[in-house]
Amino acid sequence: FRAFQAIEHRFVWQARTSVVIVGLTGFYMTARLNLWERFQSAQFWWMHAMLCVWLLFTLILFVIEPFILHRYFHQWATTAPDVVFAWLHRAHWVLLGLSVVTIFGAVAGSQGWSVF
Repeated sequence: FRAFQAIEHRFVWQARTSVVIVGLTGFYMTARLNLWERFQSAQFWWMHAMLCVWLLFTLILFVIEPFILHRYFHQWATTAPDVVFAWLHRAHWVLLGLSVVTIFGAVAGSQGWSVF
C-alpha cells in the first residue's frame, strides 16, 4: 500500500498537468479548425470518444481521486488489500482499453477510414 501511494504521489501532478494540456489543445484545435459540426455526425464517433475519455480522466484525477478515493482508500486498502489492488488493476486496464480504442479510431478516422 505504501509503495502504491509513493508511486502515485510522484506522478499525480504530471498526470493532472497532462490532462489539462490535452484539454486545452483539443479545444484550441477544434475551435481553430472549426470542427464543431463533427460532434453532430456519427461518422466522427472518435471525436466523441476523445472527449469522453478526456472527461473521464479529468473526473477521475480532479474529483474522484482527491475527494472520494483519498477519503476511503486507506481504510479499504488496509482491510482488503488484495481486493483493492485487483480493482485498481482492472480499472487501469479498462482505462487503457478505452484509450487505445479511441486512439485507433481517431487515427483511422483522420485518415478517412470510416465504418459508417
